[in-house]
Amino acid sequence: MGILALEDGRVFRGESFGAPVTSHGEVCFNTSMTGYQEILTDPSYRGQIIAMTHPHIGNYGVNPLDVENASPQVRGFVIEELSPVVSNWRATASLDSYLADAGIPGLQGIDTRALTKHLRERGAMRACISGLELSDEEAVQIAKDAPGILGSDFVREVTATESYDWDPAEDLSREWTLVQGTQPAAEGMMPDVFLPLPPAEHFIVAYDYGVKKNILRNLRQHGFQVRVVPALTPVEDVLAMKPDGVFLTNGPGDPAALDYAHKTAKSLANELPVFGICLGCQILGIAYGGTTFKLKFGHRGANQPVKNLLTGAVAITSQNHGFALEAASLPDCLEVTHLNLNDGTVAGIRHRELPVSAVQFHPEASPGPHDAQDFFGEFANLIASRKKSV
Repeated sequence: MGILALEDGRVFRGESFGAPVTSHGEVCFNTSMTGYQEILTDPSYRGQIIAMTHPHIGNYGVNPLDVENASPQVRGFVIEELSPVVSNWRATASLDSYLADAGIPGLQGIDTRALTKHLRERGAMRACISGLELSDEEAVQIAKDAPGILGSDFVREVTATESYDWDPAEDLSREWTLVQGTQPAAEGMMPDVFLPLPPAEHFIVAYDYGVKKNILRNLRQHGFQVRVVPALTPVEDVLAMKPDGVFLTNGPGDPAALDYAHKTAKSLANELPVFGICLGCQILGIAYGGTTFKLKFGHRGANQPVKNLLTGAVAITSQNHGFALEAASLPDCLEVTHLNLNDGTVAGIRHRELPVSAVQFHPEASPGPHDAQDFFGEFANLIASRKKSV
C-alpha cells in the first residue's frame, strides 16, 4: 500500500510502485494524455509531485531518447492505473522500473479525478507521498513540515555546473520521421528515421535555468549553434563569447527569488537579441520592473489555448508553470503579445524598442502540440535581419 497526504488533511491511499520511499513536495496535476516521460524528466518540475489526469499511464514504457534531462526530476508520481504491459518498439524499460531505479515513489489506484477537483478548488499544496507504512497523521505532518514553493530557488539545483556546446557531433538534434521508405538499416542496426539538420548559421548562448533537451534540439533544428552556460554566468563572460543572441530557458521554482537572473537578463537585453521561454518569460518581465504571482493550481498540460494579440490567431500549447506575470505591473516598454484564454493571464511579451521577446508556453513541446514551433524560426529571422543591418 501507498499514501498521498495533503497539508490540509486530505488523504488518498493506493498501491505503491516505483521506489518504496517517502518524499514530499508541492502536488499539482497535469492534463496531458501522453508524454509522461518528458514530464518526469522536465527540470521545471523540480520540487513537485505530479498527478496525471489521464487514467491509463505507462503503456509505452520509457526509452533513453525522449528524456528532457538525464534523470527524473519530480518528487513523486501519482496515477489512476499503471499499465501492466509495455508495448512500444523503442521502449527499454517499464515506468515502474524506471522510477524505482531513480528512487522516485509512485502511487496508483487512487481516484485522480477526486484529487484533481480538490486541487482545482483548494489550489496546489504541499504533500507527502510514500510507499512505506505511514499512518495518516504521520503523512499529513510530513506534508505540513515540507518547504513551500514561494521563495524557492530550485534553479541552483538543476542548472549546468559548467558551460558546454550542445550537440557538437550533430547526432542528438535530428528530427524524427516515421515516413515510409526511410533509408533501411545495415544488418543489426536501426533504420535511418531522422531528418538531416540545416547548417548552423547563428551562434547563441542559452542560460540554463533548467533547460529541456527538446528546446536545445529545436534550436539546433532551426539553425542555431548553442552554447549552454550555468545560471550564474557573469554577463561579461557571455559577451566575450560574441554570440548573435541569448536564450533564457525554462526552469523551476519562484521566479521572484532569482535576483541574479533578473539583473543578467536586463543587462544582456541592452546588448543582444533575447528570447525566453516559460521561466525565461517571467525573468524578463521582472527584469523590467514587473511582478509575478502564484497561480492557484498552475497551467500544466498539452491543451492550453493561447491567443496571439498581434495576429488574432489561437494556438493550442503545452505549458508547465505555477507562476504568472501580473499584467498591470508591466512597464510601458513591454507589450503583452499573448494571453492564456483559460484565465486571461499573460502568455507572451515583447519589448517595444529592443529585439527582446518571450512566451510563457513551450513552442518545442514534445510530444506535442506543435502549433507554436514558429517562434524558433522567428528568433532566427530576427537575428539574421540584425546581422545584415550591422
